[in-house]
Amino acid sequence: MSSPQSVDFVFFGGTGDLAMRKLLPALYHLHRKGDLADGGRVIGVAREALSRDEYVARVREQCSKRIAAAQFRDDVFDAFARRLDYVRLDAGQPDDFKALATVLDTAGAEVRIFYLSTAPDLFAPICGNLAQASVVQPNSRVVLEKPIGRDIASARTTNDCVGRSFTEGQIFRIDHYLGKEPVQNLMALRFGNVLFEPLWNRTWVRDVQLTIAEQVGVERRGRFYDHVGAVRDMVQSHLLQLLCIIAMEPPATIAPDAVRDEKVKVLRALDPLHGTELGARTVRGQYRAGVIDGKPVVGYLDEPDIPADSHTETFIAIKAEINNWRWSGVPFYLRTGKRMPERTAEIVVNFRAVPHSIFPEALGTLQGNRMEIELQPEESLKLYLTAKRPGEDMHLGPVHLNLDFGEQFTTAPMDAYERLLMDVVRGQLTLFLRRDEVDAAWQWVEPILRGWEAEGSRPKPYTAGTWGPAASSVLLGRDGSAWQEES
Repeated sequence: MSSPQSVDFVFFGGTGDLAMRKLLPALYHLHRKGDLADGGRVIGVAREALSRDEYVARVREQCSKRIAAAQFRDDVFDAFARRLDYVRLDAGQPDDFKALATVLDTAGAEVRIFYLSTAPDLFAPICGNLAQASVVQPNSRVVLEKPIGRDIASARTTNDCVGRSFTEGQIFRIDHYLGKEPVQNLMALRFGNVLFEPLWNRTWVRDVQLTIAEQVGVERRGRFYDHVGAVRDMVQSHLLQLLCIIAMEPPATIAPDAVRDEKVKVLRALDPLHGTELGARTVRGQYRAGVIDGKPVVGYLDEPDIPADSHTETFIAIKAEINNWRWSGVPFYLRTGKRMPERTAEIVVNFRAVPHSIFPEALGTLQGNRMEIELQPEESLKLYLTAKRPGEDMHLGPVHLNLDFGEQFTTAPMDAYERLLMDVVRGQLTLFLRRDEVDAAWQWVEPILRGWEAEGSRPKPYTAGTWGPAASSVLLGRDGSAWQEES
């Protein structure tokens, strides 16, 4: 798996939360396992005045906190630290990029990867200044974190600006959920086995539920989050990408454009939500004070940097429908929220019940089969079936088959960012978003946001530590269904 080429990683936002919490620990692991070729560097870029030694000390401190004690070794980090460097730079100042160019031109690697872990409005000036400083080469790549824009117009403007400095084949729009092991296995199960394909359609699937729940509130990102909200933060990216993996047609090959062509078809087939449909098929909420894990937490409006009259949603539930032959009439329920009872991300595929039960009700209620794909906090895939309970009499009950990757495979699963960073190194675009994917997602999401703005209504309140407004349960109840934790 090791990289055949030496790579210089340049992290804009190199002192930020994502870099310290995810990106640099992922690179430490890749270094520890020998996946990074010799000679490459990891260059942090930020406005803060730091020496190289101060930056290395900060990275060491954060990595020692984030990495398991059994995997963090001082001698390994010392070797990793020899790759580290730091450049003070203001993204809006073209002259500051000269210092970066000087560093890159000194013992430069074969591949340059510019990772933009910054606010989206900095993507365009950073890419423009990189090109002006003549540091973008044919073998360079740029990684863009979500969200790309806050609506169709700004997303297109950003993509236009980035596209003037990098070709489409050099642009890696990242969604780390696509790098998670269960999502990879979902593709393998769907397209590597004949068992599921005959069932993967409107005839046998009753509904699909996709949930990303967070226990945390806005933390120290109040000003940013109030400008974004749950739809822009999670639906337009993570949830729609998971929906595409579930609903897409089998691609002709695993080649990047073959896979992404099928994902775009799903996005373009989503039934638009506007007018009366918007009120009937969406529920938005905003958390109030409550209790999480036995500790009281404040409501959203009492968080730092949140306006007292904010209408920003911290919870959203949507009933989505796909207008094509495979999925017509099958509801896809999307849900995400902050201050939920637990941190979880899961996909639940509910199959239809048997058309006729030969068993009397006294023997047990037959439930439809279902598949549960858990993405976090653990990674697992379970298939629920009906079976006879042990004993002399015939009594029925649910059992599940657990695809335990830890037991089946001795190789430990890769972290999502480790996998995706290596894909960037190799130039492998399959798990990254193409420009028309971003555009198609915004075309479905933006009318929802505009509809709420036109209504002027407030999000429904829900108590922190609960699963959102009661209307979220009603959304499914009207179809005779229920969220997984309620069923």
